[in-house]
Amino acid sequence: MPTKFLKNILTISALSLPALVLAQYPEKPITIVVPTAAGGGNDAMARIISQRMGEKLKQSFIVENKAGGNGAIASEYVAKAKPDGHTILFGYIATHGMNPVLQKLRYDPIKDFEPIGLVSESPTLMVTTKGFKIDSMQSFIAESQKHPDKFNYASAGNGTAPHFAGELFKVMTDAQMLQIPYKGSAPAMTDTVGGQTQIMFPSLFSAYPYVESGQVNAVAIAGKQRVAVLPEVPTLAELGVKGVEVEQWYALFAPASTPAHIVQTLNTTLNEVLQEKEVMQRFVAQGAYVKTGTPEDLKQLVIAELEKWRGVVNTAKLQSQ
Repeated sequence: MPTKFLKNILTISALSLPALVLAQYPEKPITIVVPTAAGGGNDAMARIISQRMGEKLKQSFIVENKAGGNGAIASEYVAKAKPDGHTILFGYIATHGMNPVLQKLRYDPIKDFEPIGLVSESPTLMVTTKGFKIDSMQSFIAESQKHPDKFNYASAGNGTAPHFAGELFKVMTDAQMLQIPYKGSAPAMTDTVGGQTQIMFPSLFSAYPYVESGQVNAVAIAGKQRVAVLPEVPTLAELGVKGVEVEQWYALFAPASTPAHIVQTLNTTLNEVLQEKEVMQRFVAQGAYVKTGTPEDLKQLVIAELEKWRGVVNTAKLQSQ
């Protein structure tokens, strides 16, 4: 075999090697680790996208629930996983924007992860138990200031979105309310429905079934605009409360050092799935709205959220409990 011909073959083979390596992903089933219990809103969204992403990548997706620590257990687990794209996190605002500025965690929301992409957003509601009416926001705030021990609000635990939304409301209005922390949104909502607590700031995704069935009163949207599924519910800004905007977002993250081509494959596949009409409809029906973007978009969102909620922690003088 001529030397020149052999050299050309070797050169072509070397150039083709990266493509062969890239084509091997995914080599085995991909596990999406969800930081909440099965049956919740995060779990439902993870299962919707995992099914379609698996079909597109021709590989099985497994949803694994690791609840606890306000998402810390699942986040730490994924942060320490092998960075090969076969274990990823279904993170959300608490795991990467809120909990890290309040609790001492064994993971860094920036350094220990490669952002893949946003999945969805769900605005926050202000709801009250059925027997508790707020005639006007101004009178409620004034009454809370006169009687600091009179009102309470349920949270899903320290460092969760319902907790931080309640504290942001207090910071922006000087309202006085006592936080009653629960181990998750489900028991917090249950006690709000039952009247053991008066107020809650859940995501629309979590609260919508209870609002639709009339079990709680939807007072306001803690967001920039009204939402299509509850068009009659005003924003807090419309009621005179400015600056209380809490979009509860959900996203996929891989362990740090996951190769860029794997992150890009997952991001591209995720965005394709999220643009499917059926996926959009399934999300909207439950009070969430799909949100596409690049890994860099998600990284910048996490940085901004950490700065925002660190300011709330400092202003409200919140302490880890």
